[in-house]
Amino acid sequence: MSWKTIDESPRPETPAEPAYPDEVIHTDIAIIGSGMGGGTMAYALKDSGAKVLLIERGHRLPAEPQNSDLDEVYLKGRYKNAESWFNGRTGESFKPGVYYWVGGNTKVYGACLPRFRASDFEETRHADGISPAWPFNYADLEPYYTRAEKLFKVRGQIGEDPTEPVHSEGYPYPALDHEPAIQGLADSLRSQGLHPFRMANGLDADTPEKRALCATSDGAPNEAGLKSDAEKVAIDPAVEAGVALMTDTKVTRLVLGADGRTIVAALAERNDQVIRIEAARFILAAGAVNSAALLLGSATTEHPRGLANSSGLVGRNYMVHNSTFFIGINPFKVNRTLWQKTLGLNDWYEAGPTTPYPLGNLQMLGKLRASMLKMARTWAPTPILKAISDRSIDIYLTTEDLPRRSNGISIVNGKIHVWWEPNNLEPHAELVRRVRRAVRKAGYPAALTQRMGIETNSHQCGTAVAGDDPRTSVLTPDCRAHDLENLWIVDSSFFPSSAALNPALTIAANALRVADTILKDLSPRTGSVHQPHPTPQLGALRREP
Repeated sequence: MSWKTIDESPRPETPAEPAYPDEVIHTDIAIIGSGMGGGTMAYALKDSGAKVLLIERGHRLPAEPQNSDLDEVYLKGRYKNAESWFNGRTGESFKPGVYYWVGGNTKVYGACLPRFRASDFEETRHADGISPAWPFNYADLEPYYTRAEKLFKVRGQIGEDPTEPVHSEGYPYPALDHEPAIQGLADSLRSQGLHPFRMANGLDADTPEKRALCATSDGAPNEAGLKSDAEKVAIDPAVEAGVALMTDTKVTRLVLGADGRTIVAALAERNDQVIRIEAARFILAAGAVNSAALLLGSATTEHPRGLANSSGLVGRNYMVHNSTFFIGINPFKVNRTLWQKTLGLNDWYEAGPTTPYPLGNLQMLGKLRASMLKMARTWAPTPILKAISDRSIDIYLTTEDLPRRSNGISIVNGKIHVWWEPNNLEPHAELVRRVRRAVRKAGYPAALTQRMGIETNSHQCGTAVAGDDPRTSVLTPDCRAHDLENLWIVDSSFFPSSAALNPALTIAANALRVADTILKDLSPRTGSVHQPHPTPQLGALRREP
C-alpha cells in the first residue's frame, strides 16, 4: 500500500468520548510530554502563577546499578519502553529510538548540546534539493540559546570551530578536554589542515573520577546524576516550584470545542481509567512522531484529516538525519578513553571551495563496547567484538535529511506507521569517504561502518512545520497551530529542516522562546491565564506526590 493510498483513504471514525470519564482535572496549562521541549517549557512557566500540569506517559527512570550494565541496557533493552512502530513501505515492525520516561529521550542521550549554525536557519542548496528557510533566524533564537546553555549547564569553547555562530555570551562552563587517544586524533586532524574542536555538551565530567562514572552514559542513563537531562535540570525545579507532574498517563485524544478553533480537553488513559483534562492552553511536546499521531488520531467528522491539519502537512516532512557509525581500528593500540564524546569536526558542514554542497558533521560517540557492537553483529563472538572495541575510535557521522512530503507518518488500525526513504545520500557517502581518509592518516588503518536505518530516529523532526503561511505550514512562527487558538507544539515537530546536528539544545531554546509569548498573556494581577473561551471548573488539579 502506498503512502498516497493511506493518506487519502477515509480515516476510521474516532471513538466516541465517554459520557462520564473516571476523573476530570482542570488546570490552566497542560503540557503533554516531558522531554526536552516539555520539560523546558514546564521550567519556563514554573513561576507564572498559572496552574501548570505536565503529563508523561512513562514514569521516573530509577537510578540503579543496571544504568551502567551494558548487557542490561543494550542486549536486554532494559530501558526501551516504547511500543513497536511499523515501516510503512514493508509492513515490518521495529522498536523506535524513543523512550517514555520523565525527561524523555534526554535520560539516555549523550548530552551533546550544540547550537545550530546560522546557515541552518537560511535556505540552503544541497546536492539533493533545497533545505528551506525557517520563519525566524539565528539572531532571533540566539538569546534563548544562551538561556538554554545556562539551564543545561553546557560546556564548550568559542573560537575553535570556524562554523560556530555568534554568541552574545561565552559558554557557562569550560569545555571538557580530550583524553590522550582523542587528543592524538585531534592533533592529527589539525595537522591535516582541519579544525577539530571540543563539542558542546552537558556532562559534568571534568575529573577522571567523574569520567569513570560517565563512561557508559551515551545511549544509557547515568546513575550518578552527572548528565544534564530534562528531568534533573528542568522538571525537578519546576515541580518544586508548584508544577504538577502526572506520570503513567497516555494522552489519546484532543477534544475540539464547538467553535472549531479551541481545544477544550485532552483525554488520557491511566491505570485503566479514562481521565479528562481540561485547560485553557495545551502545549504538545510528545516528540515529532507522537505529537503528529495525536493530532491525526483526534480526527472528527468535521476534521477527517485530524486536528490542526488544514494544510494537510501534519505527519508529513518527517526527517531523521542520514547517519553512520564509523569505527576506526588500530590493531596494535588500545584505546583507554573513558568519555570519548568530546571531539567534533565541521570542516565540511557548509559548502566551500572543496565542497560544492554541505556534507555534514563529525562527532565522537561515547566509547563503544562489545555489548553495543553485539546488537548489530549478533553472530560475532563476543571476544572478537571486545578486541575490536578495545582498539577502536568511534565516530558518528550526520548529513542533513531534506524534507519530503512523501516521508511521514500515518495511523493504521491505531498503530504508527513510518514512511521514510532517505535522501541526500551522495553527500553522506562523500563525508564517510573523507573521514575514512583522515582517520587512516591518524593511525587507524582499518574501518567498519554501519548506516543507521528507520529505527534510529532520536533526531526525528518536521511533522508539524512552522511557517508564515497556513497553506504551507502547520504552526505559526511562534509555534501555535494556525488552525487552533490554544495549541502550541514545542518538540522538534516544528523544524522546517533537520540541519545536521543534534537537535536537543535547539528544542530547548525554542521552548524558552515560545514560553515568552505565552507568558505575555498572563494576567499581571492574578497570574491566571486569559482563556479564549470559558472552561467550567469540573475538577481539582491532582498533584503527584
